[in-house]
Amino acid sequence: MLVEDTAIEGVKIITPKKHGDERGFFSEVYNLSTWEKAGLHYRFVQDNHSLSTNVGVIRGLHFQTEPAAQDKLVRVIRGLILDVVVDLRQSSPTFGRHVAVELSAEGWRQLLVPIGFAHGFCVLEPNTEVLYKVTNFYSGANDFGLAFDDPDLNIDWPVSPADALLSDKDRRWPRLRDLSQTFA
Repeated sequence: MLVEDTAIEGVKIITPKKHGDERGFFSEVYNLSTWEKAGLHYRFVQDNHSLSTNVGVIRGLHFQTEPAAQDKLVRVIRGLILDVVVDLRQSSPTFGRHVAVELSAEGWRQLLVPIGFAHGFCVLEPNTEVLYKVTNFYSGANDFGLAFDDPDLNIDWPVSPADALLSDKDRRWPRLRDLSQTFA
């Protein structure tokens, strides 16, 4: 397993080993023992799976607050996304900044998103499927989001805001400066 740091502390790219032969491949995409040896101590309790049929779908930017905050491990099993995380940790020197990483089934990389970040992605290929593990269960009472098109975030989405396909809920999230929920 390869663990790479990103421009924001705590956000990591994880690439599991992939063993292939004429039959196909085998990979341990998550192994608690391997993770702990690498200094990654996360207890995942729920797996989520999404299918986005159209290019230009944006899901996010989502997060859950305490006591239901979640670390996430995101991977693509079919297709391609631009995965984006925004630092919402008030005391962080990178508060309000983001990291954007392309994840694909072919590339085999995963993105580790720690608690304290808003997370979302834009679909770049039709029929893209995303799997992600989380360390806490879904809680509607702690479910919040951030406007994907907030100009202060300066995210270079590969689709214009007018052409983006979002849920009604995701279109109504506040900008960062109006966000009442962040992380201490």
